This record gives sequence, structure tokens and C-alpha cells, in this order.
Amino acid sequence: MGLSQKLELRQGQSLVMTPQLQQAIKLLQLSNLELSAYVEQELERNPFLDRDDSETRGEGDAGEGEARASAGDVAPLDEHLKAEAPPSEHGGDLDTDFDNVYADRSKADREAEEAAHRQALAIDWSNARGGSSRFDDEGRDLEGSLHESLTLREHLASQIGLAFTDAAERLVASFLVDMVDEAGYLRADMAEIADRLGVERAGVESILARLQKFEPTGVCARSLAECMRLQLQERNRCDPAMAALLEHLDLVARRDIAGLTRICGVDAEDVVDMIEELKRLNPKPGLVFGHEPVQPVVPDVFVREGPEGGWIVELNTETLPRVLVNQRYYAEVNKHSKSRDDRSYVSECFTNANWLVRSLEQRATTILKVATEIVRQQDGFLVHGVQHLRPLNLRTVAEAISMHESTVSRVTANKYLATKRGIFELKYFFTSAIASAVGGEAHSAEAVRHRIKDLIENESPRDILSDDRIVAILKGSGVDIARRTVAKYREALRIPSSVQRRRMKMMSA
Repeated sequence: MGLSQKLELRQGQSLVMTPQLQQAIKLLQLSNLELSAYVEQELERNPFLDRDDSETRGEGDAGEGEARASAGDVAPLDEHLKAEAPPSEHGGDLDTDFDNVYADRSKADREAEEAAHRQALAIDWSNARGGSSRFDDEGRDLEGSLHESLTLREHLASQIGLAFTDAAERLVASFLVDMVDEAGYLRADMAEIADRLGVERAGVESILARLQKFEPTGVCARSLAECMRLQLQERNRCDPAMAALLEHLDLVARRDIAGLTRICGVDAEDVVDMIEELKRLNPKPGLVFGHEPVQPVVPDVFVREGPEGGWIVELNTETLPRVLVNQRYYAEVNKHSKSRDDRSYVSECFTNANWLVRSLEQRATTILKVATEIVRQQDGFLVHGVQHLRPLNLRTVAEAISMHESTVSRVTANKYLATKRGIFELKYFFTSAIASAVGGEAHSAEAVRHRIKDLIENESPRDILSDDRIVAILKGSGVDIARRTVAKYREALRIPSSVQRRRMKMMSA
């Protein structure tokens, strides 16, 4: 067979992910905090993007800060974004206020009066508390003291200088402190540390024993039992019976009173008292010190009852970044661009700026559509509670709003809905279905879990419900569920078995 060259023309279709489309998809799945950080980066990188500070809310517009849509009809996004932002407490930043106040003064006068004004606002807090002022407190403002938080590592490092005078021991102690986690535990192998530092293991153990006497008590422990033992030793309560109890914390977790009575050599009443004493200890002593603050959940969507019934779904515009394209600056820069590279760069930045604004608008519209459909589907939950949560999947919502399932999945990630029953992640409303025992409508798995929790919380101490009993009760109310499913839901809720609950309620009786 001979080989030859030829040209062929074929026509076909393929899906190409343009950078703009990738950006729009990325914005969909970002949380409001991640979105704000992303927009800030774009504002710094793109010269044609400006923060929209023109729409500041007046004093009479406090109730108009959200984008609105009825549960059955989504209003255009352009109408939503006309709502004005809330006013700041002082109407602007401090430097701008001073510039306005001293606009007609000379520079020296402005600086002098500005310094006097700030000095007048300063407060000697030590004198206000009734104590004497100290020279090391001078210059520390209130804001700085509020944000100041001593970490566990800093607290332990400050004690090393007092407890260790030898330079080599101080080096080993600092190395051990650096390996302590935020709960106060040292989860490391002593032999490995000794080999890495080139010292004897006995020396490392001796230094660790001294570190374990630092404050807070129980810090630098290698296990829960050792942490509790250190705290009990400080209270002079680590007798042989308590030491035996600490060696068998697994039996304590199972509430095996009979086994603990035999091991500790005391009666059941003493075992119960010893367990109660353990409960008063701090299992994570390091957490009393400063750590990263927990970011509060800010809802992306609000839901409230309408004046004529139904539900009103509103976007939280406080979480929507306001950016605009500076057309005037683009025209000016483009007019003075001479080279091809300059014109290409200016054109690319201008296109990216327009795409970002359009993507943000599309993201807000999509979130509103998905949230509105979820509210429509889960009307029973909003009215009656979690017992009436319906089974719901991504396909149902996607078909109702004519979108792809993957789009709905991205929209519901890290987005929160504020209702009169609390703040819930949008994914919370998507639950699997459990068949009805009488052939009726299926039950939501989340509603069944809530029902199991209620049954166990309301059980009598003399009549503890086993998993089989719970299955019988649920089937009697029309829920077709297997025993292993009940056990799985109970374990997910961190509810002990019926045997463990019986022991716990006997101890507390």
C-alpha cells in the first residue's frame, strides 16, 4: 500500500473553556469572604476597575439594603443592585474627617490641632481602673490592647527563660515547645527528638518533666491520661485508685462501672465520684490562650414572610462586592497608547474588567434563582420545622430553573440562607429520601434523624429505647427504615448505644 499526502477539511463542534468562562465558574463556588478577597486582588491588578463607593445609603434607607425577589418571581438583577449601602458610623475615615475639619488652616496649625484632638480622645485606662499608670503602658491605645492576644507558645516561651539557665537545656525546651499543638499536647516521639538534637533521651525526658510543671497545668502532656494525671497531681488527688482509673479511660468511656470497680479496688459509688472529678478537669488546657478568631457566618440570602403570605427572598447586598469599569480612564489611556503591546495590554485589562462585572452580576442572579427555588420546595420546613423537610436533590432544582446540576452544586457550596429558624447552608436542604411504609410521600433523611434524636432525648430512664424499638416506632408512623440505618444515624448524631445510655442515666440518677 502506497503512502501519500492529502488535505482534508472537517467540520465539528467542541466545548472550549475560555478564561472568562472559567472565571465565571470559579466565582460561583466562592464564599462571600473568598469573593471579597478575589475582588480586592483584581482591583489592585486591573487599572480600569474601581470600587463603587458612589452608592451610599442615606439615613432613611436602612430597610432597603437587600436585593429582593418573590418566591415565585425573580426580579431583574439591575433593579436589585440599586439598593444603597449602609452608612458608616462616622461618615468616612478618620483621616478624611480631619482633612475636612482643618481644610482652611495652615499645615502647622492642622498638625497641631490634629495632635491635640487625638490626645484629648486618649484615655488613661490604668487611672480609670483606680490603679497607677506604668511607664510600659504608655503609647498603647485601646484598639491595640483589644487585638492583643497571647498565644500558648508565647506563654510557654516566657516561662522557659525563668526555668532554664543552661543554654543547651533552653534550646531543647524551646524545640519541645515549638512542637506543642494549640490544645497543649506534645505529640512527638522522645527518641526521635533526642536523635535529631544529638542529646540523650534521658535528658529530653528530664526537660519535658520540667515543662509539664508550667502553666497552664496539664500542658506538654503526651496523652489525655497524662494531661489529667498532671492536673490531679497538682491537686494532690492522684492516689493509686485514681491512677488505675486513668490507665483504663476506655472503660470510663464505655461506662463500665463493674469493670472499673474491680480494677480500682473501690466500690461503685467511689468510681462514680472519681469519674465526676475527671469531668471537672480541662482535657485541652492550651485552648485557654489566644488562637485564630472564628469567622462568623454571614448569610448570602435572607428569607422572610411576605405581607400577603408566601416568602420573600432577598440577596444580602452587604456580601456583594461593588465594582465598576472606569470608562473615562480607559479612553484616556487608550488614546495615549502608542505601541502594539501597550494597546494589547490596555484592551486585555478593559475586557477582563467588563467580564468581572458581568460575572458578579451573573453570580448574584444565579444565587437568587437557586435560593428562591429551594424556598419554594422547602416551604413546609419554613412553616413547621425540620420534621417537614422534604427530600430534595440537585436535579430537581436544576430542572426547575433550567440550569445544569453542576451549576446548582457550585452555587450551593459555602452559601448560607437566613430564615426565622436560623442560618443554614444551602446544601442542608438537599437530603436523600427514605421510603414511606404505607406507600405515601417519601421522608427526608434529615427529618428522620431529627425524629430519632427527639425519641432518644424524651425516653424514660427506666425505658431506654433500643435501635429495634426505634425502628418499630418509626415504621408505626409510616417510615420504612432498617435497623442498620437507625444505628448509622444515631452514631452520626454522636448518641451512645442503649446500653451506654442506660449506664449513664443510672449514674446520674
